[in-house]
Amino acid sequence: MANYFKYLTHNQENEDWGLFINVAGYASIPIGSTYPPKGHPFGYEFSWEKGRVLHEYQILYITEGEGIIETKDETIPIKKGSIVIIRPEMWHRYKPLKKTGWHESYIGFNGTFANSIFNHSFFSTEPPVIQVGYHESIIEVFLELINLIRDEKPGYHEMCSGLVIYILGKILSIKKKEDFNNKSIESIIQNACIIIRNNLTTNLNIEDLASDLNISYSLFRKVFKKYMGLSPAQYHLSLRIQQAKYLLSNSNMSIKETAFSMGFCSIYYFSKLFKEKTGMTPASFCKSINAKFEERESQ
Repeated sequence: MANYFKYLTHNQENEDWGLFINVAGYASIPIGSTYPPKGHPFGYEFSWEKGRVLHEYQILYITEGEGIIETKDETIPIKKGSIVIIRPEMWHRYKPLKKTGWHESYIGFNGTFANSIFNHSFFSTEPPVIQVGYHESIIEVFLELINLIRDEKPGYHEMCSGLVIYILGKILSIKKKEDFNNKSIESIIQNACIIIRNNLTTNLNIEDLASDLNISYSLFRKVFKKYMGLSPAQYHLSLRIQQAKYLLSNSNMSIKETAFSMGFCSIYYFSKLFKEKTGMTPASFCKSINAKFEERESQ
């Protein structure tokens, strides 16, 4: 497969979207070759002696070969299956080893939404090199992204931004799953989720649930929160409130009927928890739903 890259223009509409693409490409660097390949525009091309600073984010996925990256603070080896993340204004230089070469796929992007993603606790603390291994699904997304920018059909910027988010989500998912190589723990959490979803109309006792799953409550709560991002009790509550929102939006049930049908002991308690989760009272939520319905009917 021949090397390919393309640098893109963007407009205010692309910037307003929150994540826009500047460059994407792939290259096979043969053993013993000089690096980087020639032909990149000013601001992107660099020499090993000087390094470079970009004003955008870049994701580099190495699927063959090995190399190194240097920043002002550290030198890190790059291996097959490495994701290299370059942040704006970060001095760096990287290259494949002469004895291995490498195959790289890369994308450069920017935007306000990109900034918020990289302020996420995971990406804000991870080093420039993240080992994820070889994943065909990531390669396929890179290739789909390349095909979109080749054609530059209307809306391709927005389509590409979605693929970038998918890649970042995939990286996060892969690393999170590494914490759960213990299949029995993962199975317990998955079973717990099923049980919780099947008991949305009851005040489920989480300690009893842990006992039924043959795991200590403290360990269960710890690993569940790490796996799901919420404690078991909060996961249960979030699903109950979500179901309550559905009932209030799609049935003729009153707030009182909804509260009791979902197993809440009082309207006051239901309203308090509903507001904590949604930012509005059940009455305000119903009023907003009715206003939207009336607006649609009047059109």
